[in-house]
Amino acid sequence: MSANTSDPAVVLRNIAAVYEGERVPAIYDINFTVKQGELVSIIGPNGAGKTTLLETINGLLAYTAGQGYVFGKDIAVHSRMLRKHIGYVIQNFDIDALAPFLARDVVMSGRVGAIGPLRFPRPSDWHVVRDKMELVGMSSFSSRPAGKLSGGEFQKLLLARALAQEPRLLLLDEPFSHLDISARRQMSELLSRVNRTQEVTMVMVSHDLQSVPAACSRVVVMDRGRIIMQGAREEMISSAAVASIFREGDT
Repeated sequence: MSANTSDPAVVLRNIAAVYEGERVPAIYDINFTVKQGELVSIIGPNGAGKTTLLETINGLLAYTAGQGYVFGKDIAVHSRMLRKHIGYVIQNFDIDALAPFLARDVVMSGRVGAIGPLRFPRPSDWHVVRDKMELVGMSSFSSRPAGKLSGGEFQKLLLARALAQEPRLLLLDEPFSHLDISARRQMSELLSRVNRTQEVTMVMVSHDLQSVPAACSRVVVMDRGRIIMQGAREEMISSAAVASIFREGDT
């Protein structure tokens, strides 16, 4: 995919999206731009529309109003092509503890789009897998059963899987979910390093204010399907208004 390096990675203008069978939009009046190379965090309480926003960017949920572009391409027209360049770490991805999948095989599954259907991985594909597993600190787990990994290890594996796709844009849905404090800190530092060293644009969503990566250039706050404020990381984390939104979302 050819794209001007000056084009924003993501542009959403007056976007609304409704799930099938629903009448009320899950997100609406969304105006959102991400520059190439940015690491942007979208925060908000459960049900705020954060995951819906990622699905819309990824072309998995068609928008019903507005205009959306990824690397200058219309999402509504080019969603299938764009997804080849978008890595997506979904929430609550799980593997049965008894499933016969090794960690390296899970990461290789991120190469399916590049390899093509009914084709075997080439040596160059395994090189990418090894490189991404080393990047996230999982090289020594290559031959481990994926279902036997801890929560933090498995989250790193999913990140390596998404990076094995060699995406230009990486979407992460609650990457700190089910992690303890230490694992959250490690994941936050890892995301900052990947953003810096791999030159990949990142948009991540979370309801954990304290785990927003230090490298995050901007924090966007969502509530009830809308973007209600945005600003620098320190400003949003210490904002009384943001804290109030999270308290209301927990009641």
